[in-house]
Amino acid sequence: MMVIRPLRESDWPAFRALASKTGTGFTSLQDDDVQARGKFEAGLAGFQLSRNDDEEVLYLFVLEDTETGTIAGVCGIESAVGLGEPWYNYRLGTIRNTSRELNVSSQLQTLTITNDHTGHSEVCTLFLDPEYRHSKNGSLLSKSRFLFMAEHPHLFHDNVIAEMRGYSDENGVSPFWEGLGRHFFTMDFACADRQSSMNKVFIAELMPRHAIYTNLLPQDAQAVICQTHKDTVPARKLLEAEGMDCKGYCDIFDGGPLLEAKVQDIRAVRDSRYMKVRIVDEVEAGDQYLVATTGLQDFACTLVSQNLNSHQCINLTPALAKGLNVSTSDTVRVVPLSASQRF
Repeated sequence: MMVIRPLRESDWPAFRALASKTGTGFTSLQDDDVQARGKFEAGLAGFQLSRNDDEEVLYLFVLEDTETGTIAGVCGIESAVGLGEPWYNYRLGTIRNTSRELNVSSQLQTLTITNDHTGHSEVCTLFLDPEYRHSKNGSLLSKSRFLFMAEHPHLFHDNVIAEMRGYSDENGVSPFWEGLGRHFFTMDFACADRQSSMNKVFIAELMPRHAIYTNLLPQDAQAVICQTHKDTVPARKLLEAEGMDCKGYCDIFDGGPLLEAKVQDIRAVRDSRYMKVRIVDEVEAGDQYLVATTGLQDFACTLVSQNLNSHQCINLTPALAKGLNVSTSDTVRVVPLSASQRF
């Protein structure tokens, strides 16, 4: 049984092992002891803190294979971004210039550095061990966060964003970085990416404040603006299926797209409903549903397969009930796994 649950102190070795597999460009969880430990400690503390409007709280979850005890993945939610340290993105814009005398006009795309998403919540730090990239584990890992947000809306902003890792080649080279960022930072992409995960102050100190004309960039850099790393394409498709999309913002390092939406417009939030638990010995397989508990520190979410015979009850086997730590008549939040399904 695969279960999403909050991070625990005992998860550190497995968490660090996952961090060693993320690769260049995965800014929020890197193969670095200091960065990984800082993320881990912040994730542990998040569930113990009271959320204030001027605070950034990190909620980190892990995907556990309960049969083996293996920690197969990690995902997170930032209650808000840009409050403690500036949150930077490029906004894509358009400038149109016209000379009536010469009867010539041009329309040019620009990149302007912004802090437009300050205070927004962020779904982040999603990584699934390659050995577990099957059986809808990625969908469970990604979408479970929306059920947590649906249950605890007071902890989050009305808007949610997600930064997607931008394109880089098989050698970890980012054309966007090589065509733009390197000119201002004089360091390679991996170094700048590591530095940004620790402290973003240097971005403000070194990045140009004026609009950048994208036609002045190399062709390969222009081509990858708002494009996604091949390993991140599945995660992007999952979020887009839930209602998030790119509205013209990208990452300042690798040009990866920023997806965004209103929390209440997210399909898993909007369509989820409460049901009572009914424990039965056997459940006939059918459609797939996400089932999540309603707690904070004891939050749990899993994937079940069955044909719902009632809109009031969800059937769980004793093993599933144990994995979620629920009993008969307990209330859980349920939503179809796929946007194409209906209750």
